Amino acid sequence: MIVSFDLDDTLFINPQTCEAERRLAFPLHLLFHDRLRKGTVSLFRNLKTQGISVWIYTTSYRSPRYIRYLFRCYGIAPDNIVNGARHEKEVQGSRAEAMPSKYPSKYRIALHVDDDPSVQENGDVYGFSVCLIRPEDDLETVVMEAVEQIRRKYSA
Repeated sequence: MIVSFDLDDTLFINPQTCEAERRLAFPLHLLFHDRLRKGTVSLFRNLKTQGISVWIYTTSYRSPRYIRYLFRCYGIAPDNIVNGARHEKEVQGSRAEAMPSKYPSKYRIALHVDDDPSVQENGDVYGFSVCLIRPEDDLETVVMEAVEQIRRKYSA
């Protein structure tokens, strides 16, 4: 199973509005300004322990290198990254019709975690599963419940 995560306002948060993981030590916090949402490290480890592949799927144009290094600083690593440039190339391509901002089905992603209700609306239209996360949610609890729902759905 593959679970993907959006970055902005989902895993990368403003610590003024959402609880954050510990700040990176000097000088790393000067290189990486993005702050991880509290529970991200534990969740990634939990998912990987269960044999679940963890991806980043973002409309951001941050480089995969930047994303990988930032996560490594926290002792975790995404298995794959789809950023805005890769999405444009592999999903939108030369299609005249506009594709949704995220299309997890293209990559066989079973569940995508995002904060944007329009992504969930696209999931309903295009047939992919979305776990909508809010700032007040406990990330690990909400995502693990959604993973269990997906497991039940496919084992039935």
